[in-house]
Amino acid sequence: MQALSRQRRWAGLPSPTAREAASMYGTAVAVFLVILVAALQGSAPPENPFPYHIPLDPEGTLELSWNVSYSQETVHFQLLVRNLKAGVLFGMSDRGELENADLVVLWTNGDSAYFGDAWSDQKGQIHLDSQQDYQLLRAQKMPEGLYLLFKRSFGTCDPKDYFIEDGTVHLVYGILEQPFLSLEAINTSVLQTGLQRVQLLKPNISVPALPEDLSTMEIRSSDILIPNQETTYWCYITELPVGFSRHHIVMYEPIVTVGNEALVHHMEVFQCAAEFESFPDFNGPCDSKMKPDRLNYCRHVLAAWALGAKAFYYPEEAGLAFGGPGSSRFLRLEVHYHNPLKIQGRRDSSGIRLYYTASLRRYDAGIMELGLVYTPVMAIPPQEPAFVLTGYCTDKCTQLALPPSGIHIFASQLHTHLTGRKVVTVLARGGHEREVVNRDNHYSPHFQEIRMLKKVVSVHPGDVLITSCTYNTEDRKLATVGGFGILEEMCVNYVHYYPQTQLELCKSAVDPGFLQKYFHLVNRFNSEDVCTCPQASVPQQFASVPWNSFNRDMLKALYGFAPISMHCNKSSAVRFQGEWDLQPLPEIISTLEEPTLRCPASQTQSPSGPTVVSIGGGRG
Repeated sequence: MQALSRQRRWAGLPSPTAREAASMYGTAVAVFLVILVAALQGSAPPENPFPYHIPLDPEGTLELSWNVSYSQETVHFQLLVRNLKAGVLFGMSDRGELENADLVVLWTNGDSAYFGDAWSDQKGQIHLDSQQDYQLLRAQKMPEGLYLLFKRSFGTCDPKDYFIEDGTVHLVYGILEQPFLSLEAINTSVLQTGLQRVQLLKPNISVPALPEDLSTMEIRSSDILIPNQETTYWCYITELPVGFSRHHIVMYEPIVTVGNEALVHHMEVFQCAAEFESFPDFNGPCDSKMKPDRLNYCRHVLAAWALGAKAFYYPEEAGLAFGGPGSSRFLRLEVHYHNPLKIQGRRDSSGIRLYYTASLRRYDAGIMELGLVYTPVMAIPPQEPAFVLTGYCTDKCTQLALPPSGIHIFASQLHTHLTGRKVVTVLARGGHEREVVNRDNHYSPHFQEIRMLKKVVSVHPGDVLITSCTYNTEDRKLATVGGFGILEEMCVNYVHYYPQTQLELCKSAVDPGFLQKYFHLVNRFNSEDVCTCPQASVPQQFASVPWNSFNRDMLKALYGFAPISMHCNKSSAVRFQGEWDLQPLPEIISTLEEPTLRCPASQTQSPSGPTVVSIGGGRG
């Protein structure tokens, strides 16, 4: 009886009035025309219509595939719904909340099914959007589940819609288990909901040719039991064969155990420090008290993958060197498991497969750290919704350390700790900001991957690289200082470039002497004293600052004008020769504008209301 009622729920139609029938007919004609036009224009490449895909929920009920058309500024989505109940909602929001979200909803009132563009307000109440920008192209029932094919422009000029841009996108979903009389009647608080982070706008880059003598190496732990807790970071130490000579990594890809696609969130392979002859074996949670302290010296990134990413390729002319003299044989694999349902008994052997060659390419690729030095002198006051800190790689450093022909940045990995919300690195030349190296306006510390740049950025001697991070500390009562701890903060861009130079770290921090002048100023204008005695640490000083508007504004001003201490460091952690303290901030005459919303050049006629969906089987 239950199966019969479910079949009726999706297949049956109510008896409409004449006006409703006319409206449905007009909508059906409009949808048919949209499908026809899309088919004639070849809306998706036939050889691989949906190259990107991710599971949305931990149980694999919802699977999203997509493709990007930059010429049309459109994303085509294919949503597979397994074990369909009474509908599904899918969409995007600023940080993955179901409040103030841009949604598309498939729902039923018990007799007929509807597909509609919707939005949610500050309370999570869902409303039908007056502008239907999600366009349904096909709804098709297949043995594995229901396929929904729909598309949406990057920008729609609808204030209720999310602007799809470069960087992280927070996808939200919900599963409807019972019919609702109307869209507005859907109560999101009773739904099975969740979020998934992904980079939707993948760069359209051709795959480089691979050498004939390609070898592979799998860095993976063996058959571990995934802990039944929401978040686990698992660490595993392995080593290269004895006598392993110098090679170039030219590509890597994920190895994810079948069935665990929704649990393996991201993975990284680190090379350990060469100054240690050996590292102890370890295979367990990274926060375990049993983890040897020496593993903290395995920090040189060789590979990084996050959910939704495909294989990573180095440019044909460059490769990442590993093995041989001066290189550690020891590697650390770190796997982040995201298990919100606390599933028990799941075993995993996921990892990363490295593709490498003994035929060394023309250039060694390098990794350079940009941003802020890990120091407590850079701090964020508490209860700040969007506090910005900026680190510099100055013209003086690039003039001294870069070759005359410059370097070429082809990939980037942004990094902060828990309060980071936005990160951007900009290249400036002659006092003018010229181009963005990498920007993520919806950055999440829980989603970090090495991203190929859409365009290689060339950096010449005398150029300036400016990295700014925006933080949210609204849930904190004390200042958040810079440092290595997870409750401290960082602002880093690991840029991947070639040819490799001796410059490994190009970062800055405010001059410590000027920070002490700030603390003295705080004491002059406040009744509560900040200890400026030698025995007081900078974190202790920040902890005693009364965070009124004056002290907040003065700290922002300090960071905006005070001289900086530059770290223009070689791989040996020794600075290049020169004077690097009390350096003036780079003078920037003109800045780049933030990306603005662009409306589609031509709007396809879209339905004014939800589309009535008739879900049938077969391939027709």
